Amino acid sequence: MDFKLVMVFVDQERTDAVLDAARQAGATGATIINNAQGSGLKPPKTFFGLEFLGSRTVILILVEARRSAEVMDAILQAGQLDERLETGIALELDVSRAVGLSEHIRMLSREHPLSEDDA
Repeated sequence: MDFKLVMVFVDQERTDAVLDAARQAGATGATIINNAQGSGLKPPKTFFGLEFLGSRTVILILVEARRSAEVMDAILQAGQLDERLETGIALELDVSRAVGLSEHIRMLSREHPLSEDDA
């Protein structure tokens, strides 16, 4: 079975919406890293002229490759990623090997069966 790793970098207030949308699209779980910091195209400045690095959440979702496009589309909409520069980004990486997933795969197949078109 082929997998993709979806990595999402969003403001903390968007985390729940992104997680809910990903789950509804077929993701079965996620790892969440809170309080990450980063800098974008135009770093925001405070009133003292210092750079302000607001807290972000990094969400890591391992998803079956056939479901990744639907999950990414759901994340894009829920996180409103294309609306402003600072809303966040999501990316998808190929996973060459993943272990420890046998029971997850069985459960996923029962709870979220793929249609004939997806097979």
